[in-house]
Amino acid sequence: MVLQGQRVAYTLKRSVRKTLGLRIDQRGLTVGVPVRVGLHDVEAFIRSHAAWVVEKLHARPAPVVPPVFEPAEGAIIPFLGEAWHLRIGRGNNRVLWHESGPEPVLELALRAGGDARLLLLRGLQQKGLELFRNRVEAFCLRIGRPLPAVGLSSARTRWGSCSTRSGIRLHWRLIHLPLGLIDYVVAHEVAHLVEMNHSPRFWSVVESLYPDYSAARKALRQAGASLPHI
Repeated sequence: MVLQGQRVAYTLKRSVRKTLGLRIDQRGLTVGVPVRVGLHDVEAFIRSHAAWVVEKLHARPAPVVPPVFEPAEGAIIPFLGEAWHLRIGRGNNRVLWHESGPEPVLELALRAGGDARLLLLRGLQQKGLELFRNRVEAFCLRIGRPLPAVGLSSARTRWGSCSTRSGIRLHWRLIHLPLGLIDYVVAHEVAHLVEMNHSPRFWSVVESLYPDYSAARKALRQAGASLPHI
């Protein structure tokens, strides 16, 4: 929509609430909306606060864009919250995980002309998908639900999603984080198998799966900003 001559995108979040609300952060404008409020009323509400929205959007600090991670000999890559050292070797385009020794080593065994970044990405995503499936299955067993399809995501603003059609999708970059934070995201998405909303009943399911979810949400926001961009 256009506010004071400026095109403004927004994210709509419906929930069990009584009033509309506006929030502006690094991701932009988010509108909290009661379940039964129509889009026409939502945009009328935004327009009634146009001056505030435009002012706050302009006042946001410029986002800090971390540099792209360069896979080079000796570089450090976080994996499950631990620092792994990269080794660039020769081979048939395989990723080798060396856990023994004084420090864990992730070796990229490249064939001649191989792309180290793509090989690293493939290795991390393969490990991520395997782990995520195991964790989703463990949480599903706790609530007596069958294991849904589990896939990877590269969404820009969401760590995970749950759909009755496509199952659970988790952002592959979660593999950089400690298992405790991964489990919070998994618990959140598995809870959607019971409640496809963010109602109090939904958060009750989350709490039953992950009691300290509030602290994990805060830690996830902080940790997410420091992850490497591959």
